[in-house]
Amino acid sequence: MAEKRLAGTRILMVIAPDQFRDEELLTPKQLLTEAGATVQVASTKSGEAKGMLGAKVTPDLLLADAKSSDYQGVVVVGGMGSPEYLWNDSKLHEIVREQSKENKVVASICLSGAVLANAGVLKGKKATVWPMDESLKALSDGGAQYQEQPVVQDGKLITANGPEAAQKFGETIIAELSKVKV
Repeated sequence: MAEKRLAGTRILMVIAPDQFRDEELLTPKQLLTEAGATVQVASTKSGEAKGMLGAKVTPDLLLADAKSSDYQGVVVVGGMGSPEYLWNDSKLHEIVREQSKENKVVASICLSGAVLANAGVLKGKKATVWPMDESLKALSDGGAQYQEQPVVQDGKLITANGPEAAQKFGETIIAELSKVKV
């Protein structure tokens, strides 16, 4: 049986209610759970959320009801629904800023790197994102130093550029969380 090095660690994963990227949720969530973390999935709407590749997930809670203090880290999942539902969500920005201020793990994958930039936590930080004009502009406007790499870590900020990086993204989050585990 694998060591549960993240036992007692609570992680909030945030998805768009429609068009989240399946493996960007499912792969890191599975890795975190296997490492012993408790993972809660939140979205901006109640009811079943639909992934781009057909996954159906019922979030554990509404994003509006999430409290930053309940978690040791936040992971923002990407996909085509991210710009519409997550990029400019003020509650999500608040959670991301609080987690960052408290020196907790703040992670995003794919298009959701723009969430971190729009929340103001990437100023002067190295980060990556799924490269399209709008997401690259968001990183630039947010003062991030864009890195063209699958996974980029700058302190407790962890970003990944897309679905192919989901495994390494999850492993990087676990490695960082393991450093701070008592």
